[in-house]
This record gives sequence, structure tokens and C-alpha cells, in this order.
Amino acid sequence: MLILVDDLGYADLGMHGSKQIPTPNIDRLGAEGIIFKSAYVSSPVCAPSRAGIITGKNQLRFGFNNNFAPTQPGFDPAYQGLPLTEATLAERLGSLGYATGLIGKWHLGEKPQFHPLKRGFDNFWGFLGGGHDYFKAKPNGNDLLSPIQCNYKKPAPLTYMTDDIGNESVDFIKRHKNEPFFLVASFNAPHAPMHALEEDLKLFSAIEDDLRRIYCAMVYRLDKNVGKLLGALHQEGLEENTLVVFLSDNGGPAVDPISNGSINAPFRGQKTTLLEGGIRVPFIVKWPKVLPAGEEIDEVISALDIFPSFVAAAGGTVMPGDELDGIDLIPFLREPLLKIPDRSLKWGYTVSMAYRKGDWKLIRLPDRLPLLYNLSEDPSEKNNVALQHLEQTNTILKELGSWEVQLPQPLFLEPPSWRIRHLKFYDAEYQLIQPD
Repeated sequence: MLILVDDLGYADLGMHGSKQIPTPNIDRLGAEGIIFKSAYVSSPVCAPSRAGIITGKNQLRFGFNNNFAPTQPGFDPAYQGLPLTEATLAERLGSLGYATGLIGKWHLGEKPQFHPLKRGFDNFWGFLGGGHDYFKAKPNGNDLLSPIQCNYKKPAPLTYMTDDIGNESVDFIKRHKNEPFFLVASFNAPHAPMHALEEDLKLFSAIEDDLRRIYCAMVYRLDKNVGKLLGALHQEGLEENTLVVFLSDNGGPAVDPISNGSINAPFRGQKTTLLEGGIRVPFIVKWPKVLPAGEEIDEVISALDIFPSFVAAAGGTVMPGDELDGIDLIPFLREPLLKIPDRSLKWGYTVSMAYRKGDWKLIRLPDRLPLLYNLSEDPSEKNNVALQHLEQTNTILKELGSWEVQLPQPLFLEPPSWRIRHLKFYDAEYQLIQPD
């Protein structure tokens, strides 16, 4: 089971030191599983990150460089989605006899050819776009009011989206408890629009900032629904032998004009940037029958590791011809003496490219010299040491450039106004400590 949440700040969980938001269920998942302290997604925004997760490949390798936007001149809207050439994790697990379900947010293409029911999912309850109103949906609505789609029953009116995704996910577990299943519980919380329940807002009345108060209430409700899923696994006797992964699709958008009130402390940056705050995310793995509990791992892992790990856990085999970018983590987690291999990680998004090699991380932007950080000494990326370590800078630039020139052209682009805004976020001020 994959629990994927949306725009969650790194700092906004109890297990990461939050003093404002109680998250007992996610914290318990971490305490009973394995917490990864250096886990990365392959993009700092929703759609490309999810494309990487669902294919096990760095999405730039198939032209998925950008988030969805109005079609730019010269581009074909028929290609604005997850390319049909790419196999999905749902397709692979379905071929191994697993019932597959997606509950919640899709955001990998809204045209018929990209629909989740055509990309390996047997069951779908949710919406196709990147965001949705938490209280309302309309049969002929667009954007945030788009209809809830479902192929196995007539959807009831929304109550509160986070609760509805939790309830529908529990229902999927109960319906498929007697067979192998793969569920993606794809919450859109705490992504905008910022909608919270009044009963939850009252719990955070001491927080003066309106946006932060709403955000805290949304994360609190998200945690309660993660608890529903974990409770259903326990109730149905499935807890011991169910592999559960929890992560956010990218860092929280912490500063205006896109802020949702999140905090990524101790990291600088946010959603849309390749600073740590944009791509290092909360990440938990739990599988009681197979893996140890109560561990924290500092070694670097990637969300691209989810695909091969799930396939192997399901009894499948990942072949060299699959050309995946991730690795099967299970053998390394099962045997404490095995070390997760050191790997170089690469990112690209609109105006930015980045490369992590060991403790070194380089970010390349169009309006300045390269940025180089030693993350072991400077996890908040405050001190650019590119000029002090020119040999390291040149080596990483060459490796990054050699990879980049092999990539295909993007299938679609964001407008220039968005790229200009992304660049400004590299110079913004970020909160680097937890609020009281």
C-alpha cells in the first residue's frame, strides 16, 4: 500500500519535531517501521514527481519535465500526460495477480488515453487534476469543482475530501482483503485550496496566522485518516504482511505567493525549487513480517526505489531491460549489515538542474554561477562553496551536463511567467527552525 500525500512540509510531523501539529498515527507508522532521513523525490512538483514514482524512472528520461499548464505554442496537448510508452507500477503488479486501486488524486493526464483505468488500475475513485475543492464537486464542474469519478459505484456527495479518500481507501482494503492488492491512497491534503473542518480549526485556535492554522488543521485531519488505513489493516488481519510506504510528493510550498502555510525546517527551499526543502521528503516503510521496526536510516534513497521494491516484494523480477532508475531496497533493509549503495541523484525542473554525489550537491540556475553545497556540513544549504571547490564543481557540472544532453525534448512546458516565479524562490527567506 502506497500512502502518497501532497505538499506536506518536512517539519510538519511529530516524528520530525513538530511542536504545533499532533500526528500520532504517522508517527506510530514511523515508530513501527523505518524512517528515512535522506529520502528524495525526483521532482519538486506534483505531476512529474508522481510520474517518477509510478514508473520507477526519472521522468525527464521520457520528457515529463514540467507540471501541467495551459498548452504552450508549438506543443501538442495530446501528449500532456504520462506517456503511453511507459509501464506503470499498477500494470506490473496487476500482471502478478494483484487487485489494483487508486483512491484520490491522479494528476498524470486528463485525456481519455491517460485515465488511471487505462494505466493498470482496476478501481478508481477520485479526480484527474492536480487539486480539488474539499467540500464540493459538480457533475459538469471544471478544475477544483471537477466531478468525482468512480468505476465501481455511484459516488456519493463529498463530505470532506480527506475523510472521503480515507473512507474509500478503507473500503478498498475490506473489499480486497482476501486477495493480494496494491492500493495507492493518494491524498490531496494539504495541497491548496486551504479548506479545513471547523472542528479541527478549533484545536489550533492559539495559532494567530490564519493560513498556518488552516494548514495545521488539514494535516491533523490527514493524520487521522492515515490512522483509518492502518486500523483497517490491523482489523482485517493484514498488518503483518502488508508493505506500507508513506511519503509526500514534494516539499511544502512555504512562501508566498503559493504558500500553503507549511514549514520545511531545517531545510531551505520549497516546492518548485531543487533546494532540499523542495525535494527531501518524509518517507516511511513498514512491513512487520519482513523488516525491522523502530529504525532511522540516514543513507540516501529515492522515491524511484518504490517501483522495484514493490515489484520484488510481490514476487516479480526487475530485469535490466526495464531500465529503471531505482533499486529494490528490501534486501538492504532486511539485512542490517548490507549498506544501501551510494548513488548519484539527478533532478531537472523548468529553470533548474541539480545533482547529488555523495555529500556534495550542485544546483544550476540560468542567472548565476553554480551553487555547491556540502550537505553533511550544511544541510540547510546556506553556504555556497562552488568557488572554494572548483574541481568538485567542474566534475559535477560535467557529469550533469553529460546526462542532460542525452534527454529527450520536453513533451510540454510551463509558461515563462511560472519559470520567473520559480527562480525567485531560490532567493526567498525560509523558516529554518520549528515554531513553538
